[in-house]
Amino acid sequence: MNKKIDDLWQARQFIKGSIRNEFVARVVRSRLGFAWIVLYPLAQVAIYAFVLSALMSAKLPGLQIAYAYPIYLTAGILAWSLFSEVVGRCLNVFIENGNLLKKMAFPRLALPVVVVGSAVANNTLLFLSVLLVFTILGHFPALSLLWLPVVTLILLLLALGLGLSLGLLNVFFRDVGQLVNMALQFGFWLTPIVYTLDLLPPVYQRILHVNPMTGIVQSYQAVLVFGRAPEWQILLYPALFGIAVLALAAFIYRRAIDEVVDVL
Repeated sequence: MNKKIDDLWQARQFIKGSIRNEFVARVVRSRLGFAWIVLYPLAQVAIYAFVLSALMSAKLPGLQIAYAYPIYLTAGILAWSLFSEVVGRCLNVFIENGNLLKKMAFPRLALPVVVVGSAVANNTLLFLSVLLVFTILGHFPALSLLWLPVVTLILLLLALGLGLSLGLLNVFFRDVGQLVNMALQFGFWLTPIVYTLDLLPPVYQRILHVNPMTGIVQSYQAVLVFGRAPEWQILLYPALFGIAVLALAAFIYRRAIDEVVDVL
């Protein structure tokens, strides 16, 4: 493991350059690059808010301000967009870079690290835009924001572990990609983003807590919506789950990475 970390450190210029090139290609060289990063998730917020705002605003008694439900929605979509981007892009990262893997000598783990770095850069732009919108709406979380990097780190552990494991399997079984895309669609609705958890009976609340993203999204909502620290009890399970899937990804990587290059 130490050798892998050393290899990644030696390849840091390649990683930074790749992240910078992706950012430039998406934002600087595209007339609407920045706008698409921000507008797509905010369009989701606008659609769900238009349909459900009258119903859901009354379910947020702890947030007695105007536009309570759109603020609640935005916090959940901010978390989900980062998670789904890392998982979705890791799913095909080895397939899309097959020629690079065969022609260049570099740490293969650098590819998912580039995916994470690029996703974090995009999500940071979205986060800054969200803060601006919150400020315009008269809502600013202030000191509770200090907890957000901790919650985001747990989210990234989970997303990278799942994405890397599934990305390696997808090289050998291409149906994995289709199944994961479908699972992400279900996962969005099985996470309390559009609705609050207390709308459901207790038995369904317990079932939804099996989904590790539930605790992470609730923590984003605690920080960004209610201006308080996340509850460590609901973050413990996602943190342990994230460590477990990252360990699984490391195991699969050690066993299969050479075969991945051969298959590609």
